Amino acid sequence: MAKSIMDYPTVDFDRENNKLVIIDQTKLPETIEMLRLDKQEDIFEAIYLLKVRGAPAIGVAAAYGVYLASREIDAVDYDEFFAEFKKKKDYLASSRPTAVNLFWALNRMEASIADRRDKTPDELRELLRAEAIAIHEEDIWMCKSIGEYGLTLIKDGDGILTHCNAGQLATSKYGTALAPIHLGVERGMQFKVFTDETRPLLQGARLSSFELHEHGVDTTVICDNMASIVMKNGWVQACFVGCDRIAANGDAANKIGTSGVAILAKHYGIPFYVLGPTSTIDMSIATGDEIPIEQRPGEEVTEMWYKLRMAPRGVKVYNPAFDVTDHELISAIVTEYGIARPPYSESLKEIFKKKAQARQGDLGK
Repeated sequence: MAKSIMDYPTVDFDRENNKLVIIDQTKLPETIEMLRLDKQEDIFEAIYLLKVRGAPAIGVAAAYGVYLASREIDAVDYDEFFAEFKKKKDYLASSRPTAVNLFWALNRMEASIADRRDKTPDELRELLRAEAIAIHEEDIWMCKSIGEYGLTLIKDGDGILTHCNAGQLATSKYGTALAPIHLGVERGMQFKVFTDETRPLLQGARLSSFELHEHGVDTTVICDNMASIVMKNGWVQACFVGCDRIAANGDAANKIGTSGVAILAKHYGIPFYVLGPTSTIDMSIATGDEIPIEQRPGEEVTEMWYKLRMAPRGVKVYNPAFDVTDHELISAIVTEYGIARPPYSESLKEIFKKKAQARQGDLGK
């Protein structure tokens, strides 16, 4: 039997040969090409050029990336090693500005060796390796847990609209926004999913529809500007989207066009759900106004998918990679530790309390 895209790990680690293994998502859906990377510059490029993408997958890739970078450090003591590690960490952190998982994973890697002056460089590298593997394994658990909570919000036969790709191709397994759908299918449920194509990089058309179709889900690709009529026709019972960063008040940054979907859903009375791990929640910022929005090259709009340019040379192009959905448009935020509902300034704090209690329980075992 031919392998499905669901049978390939989006991001993995070859422990024997010390290689980061990723699907080159720029080649999908026509070609499934696995990249095996160990050089820091190549991993930076893979993140920047969206060969690996999706906030959780970026975090996992960055964790392995900075571990692999640590193998290139030639140091005799802790101070020298840590100083060089910080430079390599900062370099990888500069690859994408919006997805908080990138910084969360890199900061967690740094914390694993902070003030470990009793360790040799080789021992520090082993600590980094173990932490990267832990981040990877936790991502799989987080996504399945998000899927379980998200599944309680829909029923068999529902129509679901999604934007961009927050499925298995954006994580280690299952995904975030698509995790409830994948889990439901595994349990014999059926859904009708409408995937916005997601201009200009077409993550919905190329990636979400690809993995959903391969998993046997009834999937229909629509242009982004068709979401309104699909909702008006009564074909959508819920909107599921992922997130790259959530502010303390519940404002959520996600792929450009997400806020428009939320506005339409509000108009038609359709629940709009944001699904993501607690690592994407940035309690250090009060509102979405503080989230930096990445600006991408204009060529992605004017040239990337066309045999000939589709806009005149020299015309200005505005190409933000993300927008911010106001918390008032979000029906609920689904995390691995439960579902947060308005007011998010309170419910997100409760989610983090549950997380702390769970972590404390694990430590006590």
